Amino acid sequence: MSRGEYSRLPLYALSEPTPNPQSLSEEPGSPRQHFVDDPAHSAHRWRRIWFSVRYNALRPRTLLLLLKIAVPCAILLALSTLLIWEPHVELAFYSRDWIQSEIEPVLPLGGCFNADRISPRYNISKAIYGPKHTEVHTGIPTRLGMDCYDFAGTINDEAVEAARAPASGEGDTRTVFHTYWRTDLAMFGQRQEWLLKSYFATQDLTATRLVLWSNGDLTGNSILKKWLRRYPDAFELRVVDYNELATDTELEGSSLLDAKDSRAWIDGDLVRLLVLWAYGGVWVDMDSLLTRDLAPLLEHEFVTQWDCYDKAYFPFNGALMRFRQHSPYLCEAFHIMATSQPPRTGSTDWGALLYVKLWRRLVAASIPPFKILPWCFTDGRSCRLDNRLPDAFVADPKNGKWTMGLGREVGGGLDKALSRVFSVHLHNQWEKAFPAGGWVERLLLKRYDEKLALKRDSGDL
Repeated sequence: MSRGEYSRLPLYALSEPTPNPQSLSEEPGSPRQHFVDDPAHSAHRWRRIWFSVRYNALRPRTLLLLLKIAVPCAILLALSTLLIWEPHVELAFYSRDWIQSEIEPVLPLGGCFNADRISPRYNISKAIYGPKHTEVHTGIPTRLGMDCYDFAGTINDEAVEAARAPASGEGDTRTVFHTYWRTDLAMFGQRQEWLLKSYFATQDLTATRLVLWSNGDLTGNSILKKWLRRYPDAFELRVVDYNELATDTELEGSSLLDAKDSRAWIDGDLVRLLVLWAYGGVWVDMDSLLTRDLAPLLEHEFVTQWDCYDKAYFPFNGALMRFRQHSPYLCEAFHIMATSQPPRTGSTDWGALLYVKLWRRLVAASIPPFKILPWCFTDGRSCRLDNRLPDAFVADPKNGKWTMGLGREVGGGLDKALSRVFSVHLHNQWEKAFPAGGWVERLLLKRYDEKLALKRDSGDL
């Protein structure tokens, strides 16, 4: 064929692309096939993907976007959970060594309930085994609604006269109320005076007497002078003499009588036991406000429930307690104190811990234990958000409500609850003032002043 001649070659349809030989599957064992299926190559590829994702995720813009999504979702989830579920969370950590040494062992009693050791001033047949006119044990927890306040209302004043008992075996028919103030910690002022006013306004002053104990001389205090003049038979001041009060106890002459701390916890716990041993009667903490006559309770010897949740190792409180003169319960308490480790500074070792040790030893020896007043009787702040008393130092809300639709007005739900319980425990907080016009002022303080004014007009000076 000459240079100028040519022949037309056949053309392939564009719609039928020529297959790439490299795209065809290689035969097994070929180098290409080995590279694709190599696990090391696959792992390398995933590592590159992981590093890429992590790099992008750590960029500020990406983090901000994630937060904008995650935070609202978390809030929505939490709100949805609260609408469906009622959380109950309380965390407490206790040393296992401490539990094994202080809680688990139940040691024998010290013999105070033996017939030859019962004081002639203590009538065990009447005090422990005799018939009672009031019931202070609910039998079940009272955490729901107004159950505790309603139960307090079952203890009515009809049992007052039947429940009254002489303070000692020496013919003294007055029940002694005791309280304590440390003169070296703070001055006795108007805040402390409210306990005195609550006592004078709510208790029968012909059947009781209030003794204010202190570690120093308070006779020069102008506030106290006023009440001493007004109620010379129902009020007196005394200075604590630990050695004298500890006579005939296992603490007599012990160096433990010198124990104290900067918050008056240790010496306060000691004083209450000593004065009740020596004189019998009722102990009430200075940071309390009495709300009704305690007479229906006085046939019992008791401490109080710490709160409505029954703390595992500290279920009891001594802010309000009652024991008879030379009670064997107190004798056993002194035995525990004398044979145990000294109290830790700032602890309730001679308070809540002591009471639970004593209770367990009593029941182990088949001795009926002292009674436990339900939480709301004396400390209505110590329960759930929906049924505890309002904070005494926070102003009332604008709607005037307490809880469950109950109001804070005179004659309202809160007022009725306060009329049923026996005391309000303020838990110190001495630096705080009661809000003007608040529920404490309206439902308690003003009424104390009104009752005391009426008593003055009726000639109780």
